Amino acid sequence: MKDIMKKALLIAAAALLSIAATAQPKFAHVNFSELVQLMPEADQARATIQASSQEAQETYEAMVEEFQSKYQTYQQKVSTWTPAIRESKEKELTEIQQRIQTFEQSVQQELAQQQQALMAPIQKKAMDTVTDLAKKEGFVYVFDLSQVLYFDPAQSVDLTPMARKALGIKEGRTLETLQQEMATQQQQ
Repeated sequence: MKDIMKKALLIAAAALLSIAATAQPKFAHVNFSELVQLMPEADQARATIQASSQEAQETYEAMVEEFQSKYQTYQQKVSTWTPAIRESKEKELTEIQQRIQTFEQSVQQELAQQQQALMAPIQKKAMDTVTDLAKKEGFVYVFDLSQVLYFDPAQSVDLTPMARKALGIKEGRTLETLQQEMATQQQQ
């Protein structure tokens, strides 16, 4: 009878340990920022933002050039102008300066809004992919490495490689290679 009780207790203990082991929540981590930056869609967004930024810079430079040209003319001819002409030219220069300042402020806001609008669907796609992978793999929590102060890699699975593959990020592409690509593009 004692042997039967011991076997029953051992079986019960093993069952409890098995249940406890399977009840343990599964944790994963991912480098979300890296995923978003390396996605092919992010390359297109960066190119669009860069083109808009370049166009804005060219417009700004043209406005500054117009101001400098008119200011140079003003300096050369101010002594020969009547007070009415001088006042008109000064007013024109002030208006150009105000247009430049207004343009600078509005273009910065517009570029920030454009970047946000272009990156939002990319971030959503990355988030949806990570969520789908986490559900498929049975993870209870997925932590973003940029937000975590400490984690034990032995207790957590890195979902980044699976997410990279699911998002179509080329193997071997890293943040370092991305920076090199961007530097090469700027030099051209």
